[in-house]
Amino acid sequence: MTDYLRNIVNHQEISSNRTLIRGATLLSMDKNTGNIVRGDILISGSTITAVGENLDAKGARIIDATNKIAMPGMVDTHRHAWEGQLRRINPDAETLEDYCNATHFSFAKYYRPADIYVGNLLTALGCIDAGITTVIDNSHNSRTAAHSDAAIEALLDAGIRAVHASGPPVAGDWDKAHWPDNWARLQKKYFSNDNHSLVTLAAMAQLEPERWAEARRLGLPIITEFFGGEMASELDALHRQGLLRTDNIFNHCTALPDEGWKILREAGVRVNVCPRSDAHYGIEDGMFAIQSALRHGISPGLSVDNETSYSGDMFMEMRVAFYLQRVMGMHQQNRCGSAPALKTLRAVQLLKAATADGAACAGLQDKTGSLTPGKQADLILINTGDINLYPSGNAFGTVVHAAERSNIDTVMIGGRIVKQDGKVLGVDSARLRAAIDESRQHLFTSAGYKPDIFAEAFLPLEQAR
Repeated sequence: MTDYLRNIVNHQEISSNRTLIRGATLLSMDKNTGNIVRGDILISGSTITAVGENLDAKGARIIDATNKIAMPGMVDTHRHAWEGQLRRINPDAETLEDYCNATHFSFAKYYRPADIYVGNLLTALGCIDAGITTVIDNSHNSRTAAHSDAAIEALLDAGIRAVHASGPPVAGDWDKAHWPDNWARLQKKYFSNDNHSLVTLAAMAQLEPERWAEARRLGLPIITEFFGGEMASELDALHRQGLLRTDNIFNHCTALPDEGWKILREAGVRVNVCPRSDAHYGIEDGMFAIQSALRHGISPGLSVDNETSYSGDMFMEMRVAFYLQRVMGMHQQNRCGSAPALKTLRAVQLLKAATADGAACAGLQDKTGSLTPGKQADLILINTGDINLYPSGNAFGTVVHAAERSNIDTVMIGGRIVKQDGKVLGVDSARLRAAIDESRQHLFTSAGYKPDIFAEAFLPLEQAR
């Protein structure tokens, strides 16, 4: 990656001194720590060392968190970060094919490594701005080794905690010799000697036992785009062969029958659900799978999936999940038959899905997802003094039902402040926008696409010409 691109973001060093966040309303998402009306968080280096009331921290840097909610950073368990510069290009998409027409079947094949870098960097910085401190990057456009390297370097440069799941493209030409050997190459190049990196490696693969075996040889988690109505019939054989394990992470899990959920539960497969994506693109039954997961004892994470049609924040993901689940409950109560009754989701459960459950889905529950002494200092401060949030009548309700990215005053990842006073730090905005604009122009020109900012629908390129 060129030095020009890699110098867009410059980070401050993690303070070697202690930091005390004082006087916040704490939503710890930790049973033992609990929630505190007015509490403190003590941080040493990258680690939370104490959470409580009236902590004594002489000599510590003080962050006054009066009228602020402190909570763990949110975890997006499934995002195609390379698509960052294609934001909202397809707002009225109705099907999964519509999504693919605007990504895999059009612009994806023209991506250079620089475009992968720009997409990943933009997505990661957008996550930080929205209070998402951890993202699982589902990278299914790695056409060459250089493309894969660019994706990882962007995540490292952004300063976000990430699991980079590298996988081959869906359509077009690519270096076939690149897979599955690319995983071992990436592991050796980026992850062999640094156990403290914010970015870790995973494998993105469909129901492909041979590729799963290679991922497991390298000790990598395996991420799969799993659609239950289409793929459920394959689960039994995979399970009987012992191929479904706790290192599997399944996205979507739509329309999966009870027998399939029982297998996932028994095998310990990790699951994330996509409230907006599944509804927006009408994936299988169009309903996200949280209720079925919870009914079978699985606590899924939440995921944004992509930004080509809607926003990239977890606040909207939680809200859509809340209302979809209410609609599902009313529909089920009014239908005939003996289907299991739905239990109403509460705001605290949705926030848990966006934090602690997401961290567990990512395999990072020992590092992040809650304000727990010993974990990494991945946290956000939400300004409840803002006019749209004040007064805060209920802390969970404020976060889940009312907060937005503009209310996020501070974001900390691994003890480093990456957003402060409402602004992402260290970003050369002019150079970032120039890189984005150049990338978009290259992709549009290469694909023969003429952008229309008022278009009601994205047309397949052969129709748009």
